[in-house]
Amino acid sequence: MSNVPARPGSARTSALAEDLRLLIGTLKRRLREQGQREDLPPSQVAVLLRLEKDGPATVSSLARSEGMRPQSMSSAISALEAAGLVRGAPDPDDGRQTIMSLTDSCRERLRTGRAARQDWLSRTIAARLSAREQDELAAAVGLLKRLVED
Repeated sequence: MSNVPARPGSARTSALAEDLRLLIGTLKRRLREQGQREDLPPSQVAVLLRLEKDGPATVSSLARSEGMRPQSMSSAISALEAAGLVRGAPDPDDGRQTIMSLTDSCRERLRTGRAARQDWLSRTIAARLSAREQDELAAAVGLLKRLVED
C-alpha cells in the first residue's frame, strides 16, 4: 500500500478495512484459544462479561442489556448456573426477582483466562517482533484506539 492519503470509500480504504477486519478476527480466535473458556456459546460469554463489568443483575435487565428475549436469557442463565459460573439470590427490593452474580470460581476462571491471553500475546510480541517493529506496533495501537473512540 502506498502512503498516498485515500478518500473515504476508495479501493485502498476498503482493502485496508477488509485486511484489518480479517486480522482482528484471526487475533480474536488465537486469543480465545489461549483463554480456556470451556467452549461456552458467545451469548453465555457475553452474560459473564456483562456481570463482571456491571455487577449483579436480574435476568430481565441482563436480557435488555444484551438485546435478548427474556426466555433466551433464562436459558443461558440456567446453563451458566448448572456449570457453577453464576448464582442467584433473592432481590431484597422485589422478592419475585432473582439477582444473578458471578461465582468466585467463575471470577477466578475469567482472571486466569485473561492472564493466559495476556501472557501469550506478550510472549508472541517479544519473540516475533524486533524493538523497531514493537515501536511500530505501539503506534498502530494508537491509531486503532482512534478508530474506536466515541
